[in-house]
Amino acid sequence: MECLSPFLGKILPSMCAAMSSRVGNAMRFKSNVQALKKVMERLVKLRGNISEDHKDKSFSLKLMGWQRKSDEVITKARSKLEERVSCGKSLKSRLSRKLVTILNEAKMLEKEGLDLLDMIAVATAHERVEHVPGVSVLHQTTASNMLGKIIDGLRSSEVQKIGIWGMGGVGKTTLVRTLNNKLHEETATQPFGLVIFATASKDFDPRTVQKQIAERLDIDTRLEETVERLARRIYARLEKQTNFLLILDDVWKDIDLDLLGIPEEKKGSKIILTSRSLDVCRSMRTNLDIRVDCLCEEEAWELFCQNAGEVARSERIERSAKAVSRECGGLPLAIITVGTAMRGKTDVKLWEHALEQLSRSVPCFRSIEEKVFLPLKLSYDFLEEKLKSCFLMCALFPEDYSIDVKELVMYWIAEGFMDEQDSHEESMNEGITIVESLKDYCLLEDGWRSETVKMHDVVRDFAIWTMSSSQDDCHSLVLSGKGLQEIRQDKFAPSLRRVSLMHNNLERLPGLSEKYCMEASTLLLQENYLLQEASDGFLQAFPALRILNLSGTCVNSLPHSCLQLSKLHSLFLRGCTNLTELPSLETLAKLELLDLHGSRIKEFPKGLEKLESFKHLDLSGTVHLKTIPAGIVSRLSSLETLNMKLSNYHWSVKGEEQEGQATLEEIAYLDCLQVLSISLICSPSFLKKSNPWIKRLKKFQINVGFSYVLPMIHDERTLAISSLNLSQVSMEWLLACTTSVILNSCQGLQGMMKKLVTGSKTFVNLKSLTIVKTSINSSGGGIEKATTKSPDTLPFLEELRLHEVNFVSLSELQAQLGLRLVALKLLLVSKCNNLKTLVEIDMFTMPNLEEMEISDCDSLHHLRQTIDGPQEPLLPKLRVMKLRNLPELESVCYEKETWECLEQVKVMNCGRLYTLPISSKTCGRIKEIKGAVSWWKHLRWDDPSSTLKTLDPCFKPLRLLGEEMAPIFGEHYLWDS
Repeated sequence: MECLSPFLGKILPSMCAAMSSRVGNAMRFKSNVQALKKVMERLVKLRGNISEDHKDKSFSLKLMGWQRKSDEVITKARSKLEERVSCGKSLKSRLSRKLVTILNEAKMLEKEGLDLLDMIAVATAHERVEHVPGVSVLHQTTASNMLGKIIDGLRSSEVQKIGIWGMGGVGKTTLVRTLNNKLHEETATQPFGLVIFATASKDFDPRTVQKQIAERLDIDTRLEETVERLARRIYARLEKQTNFLLILDDVWKDIDLDLLGIPEEKKGSKIILTSRSLDVCRSMRTNLDIRVDCLCEEEAWELFCQNAGEVARSERIERSAKAVSRECGGLPLAIITVGTAMRGKTDVKLWEHALEQLSRSVPCFRSIEEKVFLPLKLSYDFLEEKLKSCFLMCALFPEDYSIDVKELVMYWIAEGFMDEQDSHEESMNEGITIVESLKDYCLLEDGWRSETVKMHDVVRDFAIWTMSSSQDDCHSLVLSGKGLQEIRQDKFAPSLRRVSLMHNNLERLPGLSEKYCMEASTLLLQENYLLQEASDGFLQAFPALRILNLSGTCVNSLPHSCLQLSKLHSLFLRGCTNLTELPSLETLAKLELLDLHGSRIKEFPKGLEKLESFKHLDLSGTVHLKTIPAGIVSRLSSLETLNMKLSNYHWSVKGEEQEGQATLEEIAYLDCLQVLSISLICSPSFLKKSNPWIKRLKKFQINVGFSYVLPMIHDERTLAISSLNLSQVSMEWLLACTTSVILNSCQGLQGMMKKLVTGSKTFVNLKSLTIVKTSINSSGGGIEKATTKSPDTLPFLEELRLHEVNFVSLSELQAQLGLRLVALKLLLVSKCNNLKTLVEIDMFTMPNLEEMEISDCDSLHHLRQTIDGPQEPLLPKLRVMKLRNLPELESVCYEKETWECLEQVKVMNCGRLYTLPISSKTCGRIKEIKGAVSWWKHLRWDDPSSTLKTLDPCFKPLRLLGEEMAPIFGEHYLWDS
């Protein structure tokens, strides 16, 4: 036995493995049979598809070889499957092994067949572009212009993905369908070998989109096939395509194109997607984003008539019909829905009723809810809960109203939509981010003024419909901007959360039972100019208010019920010109914001020092404010913002104050203060010593000696000084933390700057400098002429404003003040009558200047001193040049000099200026030239024919104020800036 052990040790494992395999095959006999049946069904179907689709085609050797092998395997499989019926148990193991072999062959042939089918699909593809049913908008000017932009993007080698975005119902799908069908009509000339149109939808399912793409590619799909497997097949098919265009409609979120099987970087191929959100386009890394805007009034009216029929143009109805059309706000979906609903209605009263209902934001037809509001609700439902609440509050403002973004965000903060632990700046930044998100979703748009937003009329109607039909925490009463003179009691309900009666003509408010609107948190009554009283009988119904706005009313006092609002967060009394005094506010324990801008109060509000949470006080424009008692301000321990811009109250330093009045030193105790705007009595002592507390402020405007307000880009930390001798003060500590400085009627500017240059002081934070009514003495006391090695006192100065400054040239100013101006972007010069040449020969160029305006300088002859020979361009990046009332100006550059970045030129009353820094090579960049027609006709050009051909469409003549005055006073114009 011992001698057999080595032999058995080698043979037994092999015998066991063989026996195990036979037993296993026998046990898996049934499963092998079933597996082979399934694969054979698919192979037979695939074999049939290829035979049926391509029986008249000449097959390649590879295809014929696959068919032959498939026939052999199918025959073999059928034979073995029939053999199993008479097979005994002893032979099942052997037959099972043969079935497995055939199964593996069949799977391999199936894979080869699918690959061959893809190759055949490429070679024998259907139409390069399939027609998609839909209305064409080629006849609409706006749509045609957008199509032109899209086609330009498709032609550009730098654009691979195009995002088409806009609000729901604005016509994005119609636009890309029109594009698809335009490409279909131009199949012979359009650049794509294949155009694929697929729809993603809100409830995105990759499998559904893949099926649309696969169908277009003639790829068979199977129920059991995974998304990943189908993606590989789609990818392989598109990689073989010379170039393709994928139009992906109705995208709601970032889609992983790899998951669908779309090669993103294939040369010559493009992708277009449509979405309601610009943010989605960005997340999908589009190269070109085109917003689809609403129709202009003329196009909207034409579309309305197409759907309403000729009755809309009838003499009796046209006026009302146009008003109804305007209520649709140019939104195509709304125009089509309302127009269709009014089709054939000949009774004027029906049109007037529809107009009345639409103006009240009431859907007068069921079709408006179904076809207009419900699509908008999809966008609304897609928002996070916080964004939903913020969005709905925007509808509290009147129709077409430009909403101040800061005011809007303050409402959101007061309502508790922001984290209470955040600072004011953090909350404002979050609010601005939310505003931008709502704009990206096309639920808000830019207002008529900067830093404002507004709602599209139909979007606002949807929001009001949402709030009025809800009984939850967004139920609201919105009657803003309706011209109401009174409001009935039955308009109010216990379930209301917000009430907006702003911008009406209310003279009185109704009496309501106590605590009737227990849940209401916001009450907006501003801009009711005739309202003299917010009565106790009305306010007692709103015990839970967090926001109360009485701005722009005639109230002269606060009622007792207002002082019982224990949850009140924000009280707005802006522009209440009858309000001269306030009762103590100490009972408003939760008050954080008080806005008294433009009111006529004479004394500092009482009781604020007892409010632990009080953070924001606006006393700007309080021209009657005389008294701030000493010891009050220093006790406002939580105060973050104190705005006293253009207030009558001027602060003083300790030792110079009137008896019993607050001094500047009290502000130093406000550890939480972040934003400050105040005026000081003209006092050199404030500037002589450092005040460290100013350095910790994030934003300030300090006026020493006067109140001066200028619109500036860099207004974060502004210092304005009037009528001081600057050489007698030490300002280094303040200049170091200031972004903008305004100097008015000051002496000793050169002396101060000489000290700074001598001490090699540079102020890197200072971005804006304004000098008004100040002399620059060139006879002595200045700084050595600047060189490339000279220290630059203000190396990052971007704005320079000079008004009534006594200097001969900017070169002189540079030398006297130690400036290089290498970072300067904006230059404004006015009423500097000694100015003869802006730039002398030896002055450095201003390489980054983008905008320049010079006006009312009677002695100015040249912008640049001319010499023979080539010179570097003075202003290589200048985009905007405005010249006004310069009677002696003869040239702005040396002969043949051109400014290649110049886009906008405005010239008025510069009668001796006949050349501009524009040539036939650079005139294509010009967007606008404004001036007198007579001046325009006398300009000289290097190539008049080609230059004027390009520039004539860009020229806009200035309008005459009065031709009868022209012979006496010369030409007078409206400067249309």
